[in-house]
Amino acid sequence: MPSGTAEVQVRPGVEDDLKALTALYNHYVRETPITFDTEPFTPEERRPWLLSHPEDGPYRLRVATDADSQEILGYATSSPYRAKPAYATSVETTVYVAPDAGGRGIGSLLYTSLFEALAGEDLHRAYAGIAQPNEASARLHARFGFRPLGTFREVGRKFGRYWDVAWYEKPL
Repeated sequence: MPSGTAEVQVRPGVEDDLKALTALYNHYVRETPITFDTEPFTPEERRPWLLSHPEDGPYRLRVATDADSQEILGYATSSPYRAKPAYATSVETTVYVAPDAGGRGIGSLLYTSLFEALAGEDLHRAYAGIAQPNEASARLHARFGFRPLGTFREVGRKFGRYWDVAWYEKPL
């Protein structure tokens, strides 16, 4: 286990996490091109997202917390890849780690937990889109067996410039 992770617990996300999860996500909305959302959310606006990730099934939310303080250090999700029925055995995965919790192996703990939870589901592929550049995310995904598929050039505009998104795939 990477150093600094012994005091971290990973569990399913619950409704009581909504405020902290929204605050964590809003950091990425306001400060980075990692998400292409451009306006921060209220917890109430994020409630449907949280409720779309139950404790079972193919669409999960895993939360990493500090074992002592219960502070949320990050989260990982599996979500529908696309809405059409033939895509039902594919998921899009993502990881967000609190800005002050990077480099502690939390992303790896989250993905380990997420993929263990998904192991019994009727899933065939996982996909991840990574706004470029993001070497830390590319390394994390490579460690979990994701392979690059290609890059959508200048697919999103945020902060007055265009960003590329590299797409990765993992067999499940």
